[in-house]
Order: sequence, then structure tokens, then C-alpha cells
Amino acid sequence: MLFPTTVAGSLPKPSWLAEPDKLWPQWRLQGADLAQGKLDATLLAIKLQEDAGIDIVCDGEMSRQHFVHGFLEFVDGIDTEHKVEMGIRANRYKAMVPQVRGALTLKGRVHQLEARHARAHTTRQLKITLPGPMTISDTVADAHDGDKVKMAFAFADLLNKEARALEADGVDVIQFDEPAFNVFMDEVPTWGIEALHRAIDGLTCTTAVHICYGYGIKANIDWKNSLGSEWTQYEKIFPALGKSKIGQVSLEAINSRVPLKLLSLLGDKDVLIGVIDVATDTVETPEQVAQVIADVMKFVPKERIVCGTNCGMAPMHRAIAEAKLVALGAGARLARQRFG
Repeated sequence: MLFPTTVAGSLPKPSWLAEPDKLWPQWRLQGADLAQGKLDATLLAIKLQEDAGIDIVCDGEMSRQHFVHGFLEFVDGIDTEHKVEMGIRANRYKAMVPQVRGALTLKGRVHQLEARHARAHTTRQLKITLPGPMTISDTVADAHDGDKVKMAFAFADLLNKEARALEADGVDVIQFDEPAFNVFMDEVPTWGIEALHRAIDGLTCTTAVHICYGYGIKANIDWKNSLGSEWTQYEKIFPALGKSKIGQVSLEAINSRVPLKLLSLLGDKDVLIGVIDVATDTVETPEQVAQVIADVMKFVPKERIVCGTNCGMAPMHRAIAEAKLVALGAGARLARQRFG
């Protein structure tokens, strides 16, 4: 099928599970009720995606408070009680982050419950997302040995362990989220991709890396407005990604200032293009979605195009996110009619 659809990862959590419209929502349940609520919300996320015509569904990240810290909760060697303020994404904004104080090991499985639950309740392809090693190393403070690269590779080993287990759980696509890849352009080709290779080592399922200019929150929008009329930063990393072992590269396309001609630098990779803008509450029309696909086809063969969202939708109002899912499915169907 041409133009299969998916989402970047997160969807808004139901208001009975967590605070609505927030990137860092507080849980509204506790203990066993919270554990069951996360699984119930996972089923709801799958149902919404299926009804909207999404072909590669995900768990919506319903079990995580944050895409990075949802993984860190399961890692020993991290002090979450004594957080420190640190500039992240090259000081784009400051955040209170946990500290690495010892050897990093997994406490156990991270996403087994939601992955197996999702797999048991959908016949469609299933995607689970994990934070990338470079992005994790940029989201924690190193109070252990002071070597960011060494720490990133240690996280890559943990990610690989969980990724292999997810594949065994029946997950079809494992995506690593690396927003740091559009910040540390010089480091991506020198060690960022190598760390990603460590994370995907031994996997036979489809692998993807998601790079983007961030959620639709004020800090990111302000930063993007400072980058000029054309975002050509990817020229530094796309050739290296094109030669990498990763299967798919995910990035923004709609309302983005990234010149689409840069997509040709990705070689023979499948390209997961964002045709839904997460930085606006305006719901796209199927016609707009199909037009973005047509624009991308000038630089990427249609057989290698996967359609999705620019980034995660976690902080978005739920009704708007659901309408955007419907637009995504309808737009891809329209594009298949026109270009199939």
C-alpha cells in the first residue's frame, strides 16, 4: 500500500488518566488503578487510530509521563530525587533533570505491559517508540564520570536490550526519538549515529529515527522563529543518515521551513514525513495532506513515503488531536487515489 500512515509517537492522554493539555501531566490515578488505567488508555489510543484509518498504530505513549523520563524510570544509577537545573538542546531551554550517579542498568522491562497489551488487541502493524541515546544523554546531568559520549553508549546498550525484547513481544516498528539530532549537527555523524547503531544492533524489525524541531510548545516555537526563513541544518546530517543502518527517517514536512529538496540526501531510506502540524490547533484538510505528499514525491519515490505527524501530540487538546488523526487517514487515502 502506498503512503501508509502512522503517528510520531505520543497522543493526548484521557483526562481521567492525567491532566489534559500538558506536556508534563500529573497522573490522576494511583497504584493498581494507575497501572490498569494506562492499559485502558492504550486500548483507547489504538481504537482512535484504527477508526481514523491509521495503518501503523502505536501505544500513544499512554504509560509515560514524558518520552525520555518514561524510560529513565526503569534505569538504576540515576538519582531522580535530587534534580538539578540544566540547559538542554544546546541551552534552548532549561529543565530540572535527574543525575547519573553510578553504573547504568535496567531494573527490568520498560514497555512490556503496554506493548503486549497493544499487540493482543490489534492486527495492524504496531510501533513502539524509545528515546534515542544522544537525546537521553542531553536530558540528564552526568555526575558519574563526566563523559557524555560514554554515557550515551551506555544508554544505547540499555535501549538495545529493551528493543530486542519489544521485537520478541511482536512489535513491528521500533522508533528512536532523537530531537537532539537537529541541535548537535557536528556530533551526529561522528558519534550520534554510531550510538543509534548500538541501540538497533541485532534487530530484524523495521527501525526508525525521528528527528524534529520539537513539540508545539512556546519554547520550541520561539526557537524555530529564530532560525531564519529556510532551515538547511539537515544538510550536515542527512548524508550520514542516508548511509546508516536505520530503516526509516522521520521528520516534519507540513508548515516546515526545511527545504524538501534535502530529502534527496537520505538516499534509499524510507522517509516518514510529517503531514500533520502539531504546533497549530488548525485541523488540516485531506486536500492539504495530499498536497504535502505530492510535494515530497518530487524528491522521494512514492513507494518510500510513510505519512505521519510532525512530532508527538501529547500536549495537544484531545478533540483537536483526534480530528487531526482523521485528516491524516483521509489525506493519505486521497493521495492513493490520485497517485496510486
